[in-house]
Amino acid sequence: MKRRNLLLILALAAGAGSAAPPAQPDGALKLERAVLLMRHGVRPPTKAPPMPAGIAADPWPSWSVKPGYLTQNGARAIEALAMSDRAEWVKAGLLPASGCGAKGLVRLIADTDQRTIATADHYGAGLLPGCPVANEHRPEGAEDPIFSPIDLGVTPVDAAAADRAVRTAIGGGGLAAVETRMKPLLTQLDTILCGKPAPTCGLSRLPSGFSTSANARPKLSGALDRGSTAAHILLLEYADGKPASEIGWGRATATDIERLGALHATEFALLARPRYLAARNLSGIAPLMLGALFDPRADAPRVTMLSGHDTNVANLGGLLDLHWRVPGFATDDPTPGGAIVLELLRDASGAHYVRARYRSQTLDQIRRGGAGAAVSVTLPLPGCSARGVTGLCTRAAFEALMKARLAS
Repeated sequence: MKRRNLLLILALAAGAGSAAPPAQPDGALKLERAVLLMRHGVRPPTKAPPMPAGIAADPWPSWSVKPGYLTQNGARAIEALAMSDRAEWVKAGLLPASGCGAKGLVRLIADTDQRTIATADHYGAGLLPGCPVANEHRPEGAEDPIFSPIDLGVTPVDAAAADRAVRTAIGGGGLAAVETRMKPLLTQLDTILCGKPAPTCGLSRLPSGFSTSANARPKLSGALDRGSTAAHILLLEYADGKPASEIGWGRATATDIERLGALHATEFALLARPRYLAARNLSGIAPLMLGALFDPRADAPRVTMLSGHDTNVANLGGLLDLHWRVPGFATDDPTPGGAIVLELLRDASGAHYVRARYRSQTLDQIRRGGAGAAVSVTLPLPGCSARGVTGLCTRAAFEALMKARLAS
């Protein structure tokens, strides 16, 4: 979607009101809408074998579903996550305690991968049990510019600007300094991958690099790229409930996995969170979220969930300078099923405010199928302060913040 269309949506939203469903007070504020940008649930690696020969000494464990598909345990965890959200929103008056409520109460929008479509289906089943909830998506496997506008050439990217954004994120000392900071993790990962030191096994021996080009997302290569992927595969093995003997071939513990997650988070910090890149890769998602948050219709959905990917969540986190930490995961690592939640709140006079949260299950919760209440932490929105609360935005301040950040 072109930026001029986004600005038009913002302008229209600025003059629109929204109907107030019954809600649970938060102080003197009532919740009217919740809009989530959520990562899909647990999946296997997206290809088999997951990494080139020589990275690991032993064959990679098998999975019960096709590469990249939502797993059975992943589906259970997503439904449990939805049930946790439901309990919160029933208490707040956003969803009915029983029955299906009005048609269109919940809106689900998914990318076209099987895992994102299935995640939305299972989320809807847990959020409104027994009720029909439409899942909006293009045909499975089709291209969707909402979730991948850079990859599909919908949003132009200047190679020089992208290069500057990545180099700024890398900081002084360049990529070599990043690799030096990550060296202990890469060495630990090699021990898990190889079992014992071997000159032709592992990934710390691979020189790291990055590349940028016009109309494409930047890419890492070498040890930092492979390390991010390998560390995340270990996390997915653990999250899916595999026996200890299959998690890193029996050589990786939950403590190891949490520590190694910094490799995955570092990739997003360098390539997805920089504002120039984040704004462009959100050119389809941001208008949908803003339109849902400020929809003036009395019968507009109270909950809108976009089922996307870790890159999408990292983009929004970077755009708004939001940071989180979930038990079992590295700081700012987008978790399976984790979401940045934007909430529209209203005070007694009818004035509107926007609050941001990160909501997720812990890694051990996901491993157990997701039972229990999800973790939720308020994320202060930058430059905002309202009603004496740092990080709470007035509606006008939030719209101005989004407009400025998306124009970066």
